[in-house]
Amino acid sequence: MKPRVLVLTGALLGAWLAIRVIRTSRYSVRDKVAVITGGSRGLGLVLARHICAQGGSVALIARDPDELARAKADLAPRGGAVLTIACDLLDARQIQSAVRQIIDRFGKIDILINNAGIIEVGPLENMTREDFDRAMRLHFWAPFELIAQVVPEMRIWGGGRIVNVSSIGGKVAVPHLAPYSVSKFALTGFSDAIRAELARDNIHVTTVAPGMMRTGSHVNAKFKGKHDMEFAWFAASAGAPLISMNADRAARKILAACRRGQPSLTLTFAARGAILGNALCPNLTGYVMRLVNRFLPKPSGAEGNQLRGGSEVRRLIPDWLTRSADRATIRNNEGRSN
Repeated sequence: MKPRVLVLTGALLGAWLAIRVIRTSRYSVRDKVAVITGGSRGLGLVLARHICAQGGSVALIARDPDELARAKADLAPRGGAVLTIACDLLDARQIQSAVRQIIDRFGKIDILINNAGIIEVGPLENMTREDFDRAMRLHFWAPFELIAQVVPEMRIWGGGRIVNVSSIGGKVAVPHLAPYSVSKFALTGFSDAIRAELARDNIHVTTVAPGMMRTGSHVNAKFKGKHDMEFAWFAASAGAPLISMNADRAARKILAACRRGQPSLTLTFAARGAILGNALCPNLTGYVMRLVNRFLPKPSGAEGNQLRGGSEVRRLIPDWLTRSADRATIRNNEGRSN
């Protein structure tokens, strides 16, 4: 490669990095109020830690009061005010009440992070309409309702940030995750659709598509079919160092993208490769997914229609395969399943 080309490439790369740094530094979370759904554990709690450490205040929305209490105690030494609200996001009236409580306490909402989710793993034959409905209500309709409630408040204060945590499953459909993928596709489409229209109000929407993350959530995922075998492949994938990302690193990247007003963020090289491969070679991706499905557990009988949490099933794989994910379980308040 000619020296002139190298110099030009280096200059362009340097300018790109400088613009990223400037855009990030222009928006600080200090004195900002961030609402985080699913904020009592996992990625939501890790995001709250970073926001509090940077001088922001957080309102955590989750179902379990005990988990919320432990999360609040975790955040207490880190600085920043913390409000916890027990709320079932499947109920629109509870969402509206939660937003009112946050406004009454802080007077404003600067950042909304739609992070709450449920992962149901199992063959399509063992999934029901209720599984799809529950996933859609939590991953699509709950963010829809929150955004509808929060956007008018953001307009009053001259703008804000919305982060919708979707998934690689919302870009590329994955076998044995049908309800999850369907609902995450809906969230991805909604997030991308509203971005341009809200930008005129200085409200920046970031769509996040993480791959596997070591948050410890495998113990709270729900399984159908051959429960033990489904847990085995999912837990091993969640803790694999080459295809999964540390939750703390993921949270830093998400907050940086939020501060920049970055439209889209994909986490892990594996996720980026899958999305790129599906965009360039959709037929090949389809054949690969067929092949992957051949190695996944077969459907089960009537017993397989029952949902079981990851903490309830028998472990078929050695502990060293899930060691990093299990450590994250303790660190990120994922230790007790609902």
